[in-house]
Amino acid sequence: MDQNKLYQYNNKQRWKFFLFLFAAFIAAASLFYTNYLVKSLSRSERAKAEVWAMSTRSIMTMPDVDDQFISYVYAVRDSLAIPAIITDSDGNIIFWRGLDPHKTNIQEQDSAGSNLEYDPIYFEKQLAKMKRNRAPIALPLDTGETWSVFYLDSLALRQLRIFPYLQLSLIAIFLIIAYTVFNSIKKSEQNLVWVGMAKEAAHQLGTPISSLMGWLELVRIKFHAEDDSALNEMERDVKRLEVVADRFSKIGSIPSLSSHVVYPVVQDFVQYFKVRTSEKITFEITGDKIVEAKLNIPLFDWIIENLLKNAVNAIESEGKITINIIDNIAKEEIFIDISDTGKGIPKSNFDAIFQPGFTTRKRGWGLGLSLTKRMVDYHQGQIFVKESELEKGTTFRIILKSNLRYEPTQV
Repeated sequence: MDQNKLYQYNNKQRWKFFLFLFAAFIAAASLFYTNYLVKSLSRSERAKAEVWAMSTRSIMTMPDVDDQFISYVYAVRDSLAIPAIITDSDGNIIFWRGLDPHKTNIQEQDSAGSNLEYDPIYFEKQLAKMKRNRAPIALPLDTGETWSVFYLDSLALRQLRIFPYLQLSLIAIFLIIAYTVFNSIKKSEQNLVWVGMAKEAAHQLGTPISSLMGWLELVRIKFHAEDDSALNEMERDVKRLEVVADRFSKIGSIPSLSSHVVYPVVQDFVQYFKVRTSEKITFEITGDKIVEAKLNIPLFDWIIENLLKNAVNAIESEGKITINIIDNIAKEEIFIDISDTGKGIPKSNFDAIFQPGFTTRKRGWGLGLSLTKRMVDYHQGQIFVKESELEKGTTFRIILKSNLRYEPTQV
């Protein structure tokens, strides 16, 4: 691969990696700071729960204290806003706060310690939830008994825990939508440029191709060489140029697809291609000879041409290229496997080779397989590297629908 192109490709991948790391750092920093706030608020709520528990103990164990002090203790006790339950040493509920008042006939226990009436199932569930939430606060009494104080985190604390995840999720959704929109706009602009360049190239090729056809006829007449093999091959090449120009002229328009038997279409192009390739490379076409698919012949020939050129380039001296056509009747699909005995492709490049600009050749532009994939998409098909082994060869697989009607997309 050209070093400058390789640098540009790697630099693009490197920037994506750095942006991902930066986004991960922001997410981690947000979660870390939120966790710090959660821990601080959690310690504050635990301290409030301890104060509430001690004030409750004072009210229940010191009934003869000065009224003004009792009023102050009541005010401290009532300042707690989080749900809490106090149990005695035997696990019996002796006091609670902040729970559903409809589940009990008495909202608060008086200082005389009257028996409480409550919904046992509701309180068992709440107590179990509190036990899972935080470790209990031990509250020792002068009698030697120890009460346990259980409590739930406040609503604000619970919301603060999930807020960063919600925030990051919304930001991620926004970024994905923004990236998709901008990427779509960018691709649309690029497509317009490519369409314009392609149509202009086709227009510019039209005049010299017509002139070449005329000059060939004049040569035949002047030298009485109507059946000259060299001139016949030259004519085939000029007609091939007409096909290439026609391909470029169709970019940006909806391709016309019609049903064709795949085998003879592939065979005709291979016959044309192999006489322009080294004799040390052999070609073989195998498989089903009658299966049909909807094709646009100029574009389909372009697909086969690009894959065969890649196969030839992968074979350094002698080798073989095999095209196997398989009818997958169960799924109404056609597999076209193009195999070579070339140098192979590393597994790490299986997806990258279809990206524009990626090439392993010193003078390549990295557009052949990218265009090939796009043309396969026009046929509502798929293309991928089926298998490859270094120094042994590669197999590309094309999947097309057989005898299936569909609306073609725009070229």
